[in-house]
Parts: sequence; structure tokens; C-alpha cells
Amino acid sequence: MGELNAALVEEAAKKSGLLWLDLPGLPQPRAAWHVWHEGSAYVLTGGEGEQPLPGLPDADRVTVILRSKDKGGRLLTFTAAVEIVEPGTELWDAVAPLLAKDRLNAASHEGQVERWTTESWIVRLTPADEVVEAADEYATVRPVPTPATTAGPPPRLFGGKRRAVDR
Repeated sequence: MGELNAALVEEAAKKSGLLWLDLPGLPQPRAAWHVWHEGSAYVLTGGEGEQPLPGLPDADRVTVILRSKDKGGRLLTFTAAVEIVEPGTELWDAVAPLLAKDRLNAASHEGQVERWTTESWIVRLTPADEVVEAADEYATVRPVPTPATTAGPPPRLFGGKRRAVDR
């Protein structure tokens, strides 16, 4: 990947915590939260309550779509090499805490990284080719239903003044 393209991909990936993966055998791309670390995006999949990305751990390459943080539409698309990060390796020890820190809506943070070693995959997505498409127009993709949920309902405010809109 050229230096300019690599810088463009890195900047777009760092600004948005969400990317879209065009996974083999699925009719539309899937949204995935990620962290960017030293030239690659890292996603977590598998295990109860984690984002379902079927086929990703078995793929060699996958198409990655980065969106604009401002508009939410497609910004650029590239092909990435897929690599499983093995538990206990130096790379796992560097990336797992970063993912855990960004996993804000986990049901339980206690023992989370340890559970990932047996239930989940951390997948490294490294840009492999030139940018396939730098979109001029913003195209959106609808999210697919997912079992992932937030930790609970938002907190309630008692004793505050009601706004006219809320009456």
C-alpha cells in the first residue's frame, strides 16, 4: 500500500470506532467496532455477547469499508489481510487491553480478557492493497440485527425540572 493511501486509511480508521466488513457468504456488510494499533485494525468476535462476525476468523482477506465520522457514510474501501491474534503472544498482550478499554457496553468487565482467550477471537486486519475506492458520494449501509445489547437502561433523573418538550 502506498504511503499516501496508508496515511489516509490510518486517519479514517482512527477517527471512527466503527468499520464495515464485507464478509464471505453474507448479503451485506456487517458493522464492527475496532481499535487501530500500529498500522492495523483489531476487532473482537465470537463468544457470548460479543459482536457476531461469521466467517471472519476463517477468511484470508476481507473488504473493509471505513465511514466518515462526520456524515456516517462510506469514505473509502480497501482489502485487508486477516490474521488471528493468538492468546499469550506479545501482540495479544498489547491489543487485548486496548479492546477491553473500548468495550464500553460489556455486561461484565471482570475477567473479560480471560474469557476472550477461550471464547473469542481477536482478529487483525492489515491493509493489503491500494485503496479500492475513495467514495465521493456518501452511501450508507443498514445495520443487521444483532444480539449485542447495552448494559442496561439509561439512568433516570429525579427531582429535575421537566422541559416543555417532555410534557
